[in-house]
Order: sequence, then structure tokens, then C-alpha cells
Amino acid sequence: MRKEPSMLNAKIADHHLARQACIYIRQSTMAQVRLNQESTERQYNLANQAKSLGWTPEQIRILDGDLAQSGQQTTRRDDFKTLVSDVAMGQVGAIFSLESSRLARSSKDWHRLLELCAITKTLVFDGDGCYDPADFNDSLVLGMKGTFAQAELHIIRARLHGGKLNKAQKGELRFPLPVGLLFDGDKIVLDPDQEVQGAVRAVFDLFEQESTAYGVVQRFHQRGLLFPRRSYGGVWNGKLIWGRLSSRPEEFHLRALPEPCMTLSSHTAPDVRPLP
Repeated sequence: MRKEPSMLNAKIADHHLARQACIYIRQSTMAQVRLNQESTERQYNLANQAKSLGWTPEQIRILDGDLAQSGQQTTRRDDFKTLVSDVAMGQVGAIFSLESSRLARSSKDWHRLLELCAITKTLVFDGDGCYDPADFNDSLVLGMKGTFAQAELHIIRARLHGGKLNKAQKGELRFPLPVGLLFDGDKIVLDPDQEVQGAVRAVFDLFEQESTAYGVVQRFHQRGLLFPRRSYGGVWNGKLIWGRLSSRPEEFHLRALPEPCMTLSSHTAPDVRPLP
């Protein structure tokens, strides 16, 4: 049985409860999704908060398709685009997010969402409370939260850059090496994996025949060959990952395969593996 809005929160009205409550869930990287499970669990628990405030389970919508995506921009954030679209259509009564930075770390995207919420009378909930973007004071607080979220990115980048400079001054800074090379202490050596060596040789052999990077990529695709890379950092650190080879005008790069197609090299073979 739905409670009366006045019993829950003075800002929640009948027209809010008549629309959807969207629970937006996001973590910036796959490593955060895997390692920071408490944060992910807290975000999913926002659905219980929405239910306690008067929304029925059928009205509560979980948007978790943007897990492992950065909030710096909307690229690849399909659920955020869906949320903005539904808010603009007046289908959302309230947005629930653990904190403002989950929704956006770009002031442009954040303020665009707030303007739409103000027009369609959509409430915004975070860990600190309930906000009505149509109210001047609430809008001011939300605007400041968005500004801080974007500024935090600058602080994080500056801190990381400072760490790199400090390592560089001590001669300890390392960058990922090209495919086929590895660090062995302070030395750079050839990758001992025979599959990797075979893949690199295949690239140079085909380039001698085709004379263009695009031609090499086409030959790789025709033969159903994969090309490797060593992962640096994160949960895949040090692992060998195979993917389809693609080309850009200035360099080769890998387009990652979906996870079921991703394989780790645990043995040696004389040549490159074909696609299954």
C-alpha cells in the first residue's frame, strides 16, 4: 500500500510517485566493479530507498549498463543517454544516485540534466538528501556538487602526473612497451612467448608483401588471425590478451574482443591462433 507523500518527504508529490524512479549505477573502471563491491552494493540498495519513499517495485528502474564507464563524457554511457531522454519526456519522477559524480563528471552534462529535471519537475536524490532542481536553493547546491565532481578529476590527474614526474626524476618511470618486448629488470628483452613472436613476425612479413598497414590488417582478417598485447595495470595486469587487429593512419591498434572471445596465453605455439 502506497503511503501518502506528505508522510515521506515534503518535496515528493503525487505526480512524482506516478512516474518512474530511476536508480543510476556507475563505477568508472572494471577494476572498481570487481574490487569495490561494497560501493556497487550500496548503489543497488538505493532501490530499497525508493520503495520506502512510495514508489512501487514495478516503477523502480535500475540503470546499471554504465558500469566500468567513465563519467567524464557521455560516450559509451548508453544508460545515461536513456536517462536524459526519459527525463526530457517527463517519464521520470525521481533520479537516485549515490553521489552526483556517478551521474556526470562533466559540468556540461550535469547542468543539462538538471535543466531538464527542472522543466519536467523531476527530483534528484543522493546520499545527502532530496533536491528539487526547480527550486533555486536546491539548484544552487546541485550545481556546486557538479562543479566539485569535475574539479575532482583535475585534482586526481594532477596528483597522478606529479607521481609520474617524481618517478621520472628517479629514473624509475616506465611506459608500456610495444608488443613483442618486455621489461627484464632494468633491461628490455624480446617476449619469450613464441605465439607473440610469431604474431609480430607475421605483421612484418605481410607488410613486406602488402606495403601498407591496411593491407596487413586485411590479410589478418582474411586468415582469421589474432594479435596480442600485454595488459598493464588493473585486474588483467601482466596477462596476454588476444584481439582483432585494426588500423589507423598513424599506427596499428587492437580492438578488444567481447569477453567470451578473450583468451589468455598459457602455452607456446609456433604461430598465431585463428579465430574459433
